[in-house]
Amino acid sequence: MINKFICLLVLIAIFSSSAIHAQDRTLYTEGRYASKNDTLPYRVLFPVQFNPKQKYPVVFVLHGRGECGNDNKKQLTHGADLFLNTEVRQNYQAIVIFPQCPTDSFWSNVKIETDSVTGNRKFLFQTDGEPTKAMKALLGLTNEWMKKPYVNKKQVYVGGLSMGGMGTFELIGRKPKMFAAAFPICGGDNTLNAKKYAKKVPLWIFHGAKDNVVPADHSIVMVEALKEAGGEPKFSLYPDAMHDSWLNAFAEPELLPWLFSHKK
Repeated sequence: MINKFICLLVLIAIFSSSAIHAQDRTLYTEGRYASKNDTLPYRVLFPVQFNPKQKYPVVFVLHGRGECGNDNKKQLTHGADLFLNTEVRQNYQAIVIFPQCPTDSFWSNVKIETDSVTGNRKFLFQTDGEPTKAMKALLGLTNEWMKKPYVNKKQVYVGGLSMGGMGTFELIGRKPKMFAAAFPICGGDNTLNAKKYAKKVPLWIFHGAKDNVVPADHSIVMVEALKEAGGEPKFSLYPDAMHDSWLNAFAEPELLPWLFSHKK
Protein backbone atom coordinates (compact mmCIF):
# COMPACT_ATOMS: atom_id res chain seq x y z
CA MET A 1 0.00 0.00 0.00
CA ILE A 2 2.84 2.36 0.91
CA ASN A 3 4.65 1.54 -2.35
CA LYS A 4 1.51 2.36 -4.35
CA PHE A 5 1.16 5.66 -2.50
CA ILE A 6 4.79 6.56 -3.24
CA CYS A 7 4.32 5.70 -6.92
CA LEU A 8 1.22 7.90 -7.01
CA LEU A 9 3.15 10.82 -5.52
CA VAL A 10 5.91 10.36 -8.09
CA LEU A 11 3.39 10.37 -10.94
CA ILE A 12 1.72 13.50 -9.58
CA ALA A 13 5.11 15.19 -9.33
CA ILE A 14 5.97 14.22 -12.91
CA PHE A 15 2.67 15.48 -14.33
CA SER A 16 2.86 18.67 -12.25
CA SER A 17 6.39 19.28 -13.51
CA SER A 18 5.26 18.72 -17.10
CA ALA A 19 2.37 21.13 -16.68
CA ILE A 20 4.63 23.82 -15.24
CA HIS A 21 7.15 23.15 -17.99
CA ALA A 22 4.51 23.57 -20.70
CA GLN A 23 3.12 26.67 -19.02
CA ASP A 24 6.59 28.25 -18.88
CA ARG A 25 6.97 27.95 -22.64
CA THR A 26 3.81 29.95 -23.14
CA LEU A 27 5.88 32.93 -21.99
CA TYR A 28 7.24 32.83 -25.55
CA THR A 29 4.63 34.86 -27.39
CA GLU A 30 3.73 34.17 -31.02
CA GLY A 31 4.87 36.34 -33.87
CA ARG A 32 5.05 36.11 -37.64
CA TYR A 33 7.29 37.91 -40.09
CA ALA A 34 5.60 38.56 -43.42
CA SER A 35 6.66 40.23 -46.64
CA LYS A 36 5.36 40.00 -50.20
CA ASN A 37 7.08 36.67 -50.85
CA ASP A 38 8.13 35.34 -47.46
CA THR A 39 6.56 34.45 -44.13
CA LEU A 40 8.25 33.09 -41.04
CA PRO A 41 6.59 32.17 -37.74
CA TYR A 42 8.57 32.84 -34.60
CA ARG A 43 8.33 32.86 -30.82
CA VAL A 44 9.73 35.69 -28.73
CA LEU A 45 10.52 35.88 -25.03
CA PHE A 46 10.61 39.40 -23.63
CA PRO A 47 12.55 40.35 -20.49
CA VAL A 48 10.94 40.35 -17.09
CA GLN A 49 9.29 43.74 -16.53
CA PHE A 50 9.94 44.70 -20.14
CA ASN A 51 10.13 48.45 -20.65
CA PRO A 52 9.82 49.59 -24.30
CA LYS A 53 11.71 52.76 -23.42
CA GLN A 54 14.84 50.75 -22.59
CA LYS A 55 17.18 48.94 -24.97
CA TYR A 56 17.78 45.20 -24.71
CA PRO A 57 20.15 42.64 -26.25
CA VAL A 58 18.57 40.24 -28.77
CA VAL A 59 19.36 36.55 -29.22
CA PHE A 60 18.19 34.63 -32.30
CA VAL A 61 18.16 30.83 -31.87
CA LEU A 62 17.89 28.58 -34.93
CA HIS A 63 16.46 25.09 -34.56
CA GLY A 64 17.40 21.86 -36.33
CA ARG A 65 15.74 19.96 -39.16
CA GLY A 66 13.47 17.98 -36.87
CA GLU A 67 11.70 21.09 -35.64
CA CYS A 68 10.70 22.48 -39.06
CA GLY A 69 7.07 23.27 -39.72
CA ASN A 70 4.49 25.99 -39.28
CA ASP A 71 2.97 25.13 -35.90
CA ASN A 72 5.12 27.82 -34.24
CA LYS A 73 5.83 25.45 -31.34
CA LYS A 74 8.36 22.77 -32.25
CA GLN A 75 11.24 25.22 -32.57
CA LEU A 76 11.17 25.61 -28.78
CA THR A 77 12.13 21.95 -28.28
CA HIS A 78 15.82 22.62 -27.68
CA GLY A 79 17.29 25.64 -25.91
CA ALA A 80 14.11 27.50 -25.00
CA ASP A 81 14.13 26.29 -21.40
CA LEU A 82 17.58 27.77 -20.80
CA PHE A 83 16.23 31.28 -21.31
CA LEU A 84 13.22 30.56 -19.09
CA ASN A 85 15.45 29.79 -16.13
CA THR A 86 14.63 32.27 -13.37
CA GLU A 87 18.26 33.12 -12.65
CA VAL A 88 19.03 33.55 -16.35
CA ARG A 89 16.06 35.88 -16.80
CA GLN A 90 17.19 37.96 -13.86
CA ASN A 91 20.85 38.16 -14.87
CA TYR A 92 20.39 38.56 -18.62
CA GLN A 93 17.59 40.93 -19.53
CA ALA A 94 17.33 40.06 -23.21
CA ILE A 95 14.84 39.46 -25.99
CA VAL A 96 15.08 35.86 -27.24
CA ILE A 97 13.66 34.91 -30.64
CA PHE A 98 13.09 31.40 -32.00
CA PRO A 99 12.05 31.50 -35.70
CA GLN A 100 10.69 28.34 -37.36
CA CYS A 101 11.95 27.13 -40.73
CA PRO A 102 9.29 25.69 -43.09
CA THR A 103 9.54 21.99 -43.93
CA ASP A 104 10.19 22.69 -47.62
CA SER A 105 13.28 24.79 -46.97
CA PHE A 106 16.58 24.83 -45.07
CA TRP A 107 18.30 27.59 -43.12
CA SER A 108 21.55 27.40 -45.10
CA ASN A 109 22.37 26.90 -48.75
CA VAL A 110 23.89 23.43 -48.57
CA LYS A 111 23.67 20.39 -50.79
CA ILE A 112 23.32 17.06 -48.98
CA GLU A 113 24.52 13.84 -50.58
CA THR A 114 23.77 10.47 -48.99
CA ASP A 115 25.90 7.40 -49.70
CA SER A 116 23.57 4.67 -50.97
CA VAL A 117 25.65 1.94 -49.30
CA THR A 118 26.73 3.36 -45.94
CA GLY A 119 23.98 5.94 -45.53
CA ASN A 120 26.60 8.51 -44.50
CA ARG A 121 25.80 12.11 -45.36
CA LYS A 122 28.06 14.58 -47.08
CA PHE A 123 27.35 18.28 -46.70
CA LEU A 124 28.48 20.56 -49.52
CA PHE A 125 28.35 24.13 -48.25
CA GLN A 126 28.17 26.96 -50.77
CA THR A 127 30.31 30.09 -50.85
CA ASP A 128 28.24 32.77 -52.55
CA GLY A 129 24.99 30.98 -53.29
CA GLU A 130 21.56 32.54 -53.22
CA PRO A 131 19.86 32.44 -49.83
CA THR A 132 17.18 29.79 -49.41
CA LYS A 133 13.54 30.78 -48.96
CA ALA A 134 13.95 30.33 -45.21
CA MET A 135 17.16 32.37 -45.10
CA LYS A 136 15.56 35.21 -47.07
CA ALA A 137 12.75 35.34 -44.54
CA LEU A 138 15.23 35.13 -41.67
CA LEU A 139 17.21 38.04 -43.09
CA GLY A 140 13.97 40.00 -43.31
CA LEU A 141 13.08 39.08 -39.73
CA THR A 142 16.45 40.24 -38.37
CA ASN A 143 16.18 43.49 -40.31
CA GLU A 144 12.68 44.06 -38.98
CA TRP A 145 13.80 43.60 -35.38
CA MET A 146 16.75 45.95 -35.82
CA LYS A 147 14.21 48.72 -36.42
CA LYS A 148 12.61 48.24 -33.00
CA PRO A 149 13.44 51.21 -30.73
CA TYR A 150 14.02 48.90 -27.74
CA VAL A 151 16.71 46.77 -29.43
CA ASN A 152 20.34 47.31 -28.48
CA LYS A 153 22.08 47.02 -31.85
CA LYS A 154 25.44 46.59 -30.15
CA GLN A 155 24.29 43.34 -28.56
CA VAL A 156 22.72 41.14 -31.21
CA TYR A 157 23.56 37.43 -31.07
CA VAL A 158 22.75 34.23 -32.94
CA GLY A 159 23.17 30.54 -32.30
CA GLY A 160 21.66 27.30 -33.46
CA LEU A 161 21.93 23.54 -33.61
CA SER A 162 22.49 21.14 -36.50
CA MET A 163 20.72 22.77 -39.46
CA GLY A 164 20.50 25.82 -37.21
CA GLY A 165 24.25 25.67 -36.60
CA MET A 166 24.76 25.75 -40.36
CA GLY A 167 22.29 28.61 -40.58
CA THR A 168 24.22 30.46 -37.86
CA PHE A 169 27.42 30.33 -39.90
CA GLU A 170 25.62 31.51 -43.04
CA LEU A 171 23.74 34.29 -41.28
CA ILE A 172 26.87 35.85 -39.79
CA GLY A 173 28.53 35.47 -43.19
CA ARG A 174 25.73 37.49 -44.75
CA LYS A 175 25.55 40.02 -41.90
CA PRO A 176 28.90 40.10 -40.07
CA LYS A 177 28.36 43.72 -38.98
CA MET A 178 25.11 42.90 -37.21
CA PHE A 179 26.16 40.16 -34.78
CA ALA A 180 28.29 40.69 -31.70
CA ALA A 181 28.87 36.94 -31.15
CA ALA A 182 27.57 33.55 -32.31
CA PHE A 183 27.41 29.93 -31.11
CA PRO A 184 26.93 27.29 -33.83
CA ILE A 185 26.29 23.78 -32.47
CA CYS A 186 27.00 20.66 -34.56
CA GLY A 187 26.86 22.72 -37.74
CA GLY A 188 29.30 23.58 -40.49
CA ASP A 189 30.18 25.93 -43.34
CA ASN A 190 32.43 26.19 -46.36
CA THR A 191 35.92 27.03 -45.06
CA LEU A 192 36.22 29.70 -47.76
CA ASN A 193 33.52 31.66 -45.92
CA ALA A 194 35.58 31.94 -42.74
CA LYS A 195 37.27 35.15 -43.89
CA LYS A 196 33.88 36.89 -44.00
CA TYR A 197 33.44 36.82 -40.23
CA ALA A 198 36.64 35.47 -38.61
CA LYS A 199 37.74 38.87 -37.29
CA LYS A 200 34.27 40.40 -36.99
CA VAL A 201 32.19 37.89 -35.02
CA PRO A 202 33.51 36.02 -31.95
CA LEU A 203 32.47 32.37 -32.12
CA TRP A 204 32.07 29.52 -29.67
CA ILE A 205 31.70 26.35 -31.72
CA PHE A 206 30.32 23.09 -30.28
CA HIS A 207 30.26 19.53 -31.63
CA GLY A 208 30.07 15.92 -30.52
CA ALA A 209 33.07 13.80 -31.52
CA LYS A 210 30.80 10.81 -32.19
CA ASP A 211 28.22 12.73 -34.21
CA ASN A 212 26.89 10.32 -36.85
CA VAL A 213 24.58 12.82 -38.56
CA VAL A 214 26.74 15.90 -39.04
CA PRO A 215 30.38 14.75 -38.72
CA ALA A 216 32.52 16.69 -36.26
CA ASP A 217 35.00 17.34 -39.07
CA HIS A 218 32.68 20.11 -40.29
CA SER A 219 33.36 22.09 -37.12
CA ILE A 220 37.00 21.07 -36.83
CA VAL A 221 37.90 22.40 -40.28
CA MET A 222 35.98 25.61 -39.61
CA VAL A 223 37.93 26.23 -36.41
CA GLU A 224 41.19 25.87 -38.33
CA ALA A 225 39.95 28.07 -41.17
CA LEU A 226 38.86 30.77 -38.72
CA LYS A 227 42.27 30.74 -37.05
CA GLU A 228 44.01 30.98 -40.40
CA ALA A 229 41.78 33.96 -41.25
CA GLY A 230 42.81 35.75 -38.05
CA GLY A 231 39.96 34.71 -35.77
CA GLU A 232 40.17 33.28 -32.25
CA PRO A 233 37.20 30.89 -31.96
CA LYS A 234 36.40 28.93 -28.82
CA PHE A 235 35.83 25.23 -29.55
CA SER A 236 34.22 22.55 -27.40
CA LEU A 237 34.45 19.04 -28.84
CA TYR A 238 32.65 16.61 -26.54
CA PRO A 239 34.36 13.19 -26.78
CA ASP A 240 31.29 11.06 -26.02
CA ALA A 241 28.50 13.18 -27.53
CA MET A 242 26.71 12.15 -30.70
CA HIS A 243 24.22 14.32 -32.60
CA ASP A 244 22.92 15.83 -29.39
CA SER A 245 25.81 18.07 -28.39
CA TRP A 246 23.32 20.89 -27.85
CA LEU A 247 22.59 19.26 -24.50
CA ASN A 248 26.20 19.87 -23.50
CA ALA A 249 26.32 23.31 -25.09
CA PHE A 250 23.19 24.67 -23.42
CA ALA A 251 24.45 23.27 -20.11
CA GLU A 252 27.75 25.16 -20.34
CA PRO A 253 27.79 27.54 -17.35
CA GLU A 254 29.96 30.03 -19.26
CA LEU A 255 27.92 30.11 -22.47
CA LEU A 256 25.70 33.07 -21.59
CA PRO A 257 28.39 35.05 -19.68
CA TRP A 258 30.65 34.63 -22.71
CA LEU A 259 27.88 35.52 -25.18
CA PHE A 260 26.67 38.69 -23.46
CA SER A 261 30.21 39.89 -22.76
CA HIS A 262 30.61 40.76 -26.44
CA LYS A 263 29.46 44.03 -27.94
CA LYS A 264 29.87 45.65 -31.31
